Amino acid sequence: MKFTDSHCHLDFDEFTLNRAQLLSQCSTANIHRIINPAITPNNWQKVLTLASQHKNTACKIYPCLGIHPWFLQDLNHSHLDELSNVVEQHKKEIIAIGETGIDGAIVKKQDNFKQQVEFFEFQLQLAKQHQLPVLVHHRQSHQDIIMRLKKIKLASAGVIHAFSGSYQQASDYISLGFKLGIGGTITYPRAKKTINAIKRLPLSSLVLETDAPAMPLFNQQGSNNSPLALINVFDALVQIRSESCEEIAEQLESNVKLLFNL
Repeated sequence: MKFTDSHCHLDFDEFTLNRAQLLSQCSTANIHRIINPAITPNNWQKVLTLASQHKNTACKIYPCLGIHPWFLQDLNHSHLDELSNVVEQHKKEIIAIGETGIDGAIVKKQDNFKQQVEFFEFQLQLAKQHQLPVLVHHRQSHQDIIMRLKKIKLASAGVIHAFSGSYQQASDYISLGFKLGIGGTITYPRAKKTINAIKRLPLSSLVLETDAPAMPLFNQQGSNNSPLALINVFDALVQIRSESCEEIAEQLESNVKLLFNL
């Protein structure tokens, strides 16, 4: 069985000292692909460089370019134009646009809903233009996101990163062609609504992720997360689902391959 971490911020400083060792450990654990989304203009080049440096390693890194809704305070429309230019320059290297999205909790703190929507819709249009999938961040924002995904229909759809929500919300995304990123959330006993939804959803709609170094597993709270935790997420998913572990692993890899054209 082989595995893909569909969302991991491997460029972050938390991994600087042990990145090479970590990638070797991932390979040993049969994690052979890590998808690395950017979050701000400041880390676009680092994400691209990291992927380029590991083209021929056993665990390959695949870059994505985008602007996360948490980091808009000092940004304006010129940064969207810059993103468009960088995507054009590196369209043969990147496999998705993201991480982008709408975060309702940040809206409450910064009162920036209009700006979040502008940046999200621009990146959806950019993904559509280049026929790329999109990695979507959500928090207290399912309705706002689904509305815009219906308006800007993407042929390549994408991943609803770190999905937590109801069966109906999951079904709405799946009807638009999206996969759901399944991560450490399913290891938390309180996540009953999400766990029950994932039990019922088609296996063809799921991909694995860690969001490392964020989103640690339930039994690792207070520590930095690692892409190696992907195996623990897989084990938790196997406990939830009725299919065999081999069938689940094979379908998850097929989902990644088809979505990202790998």
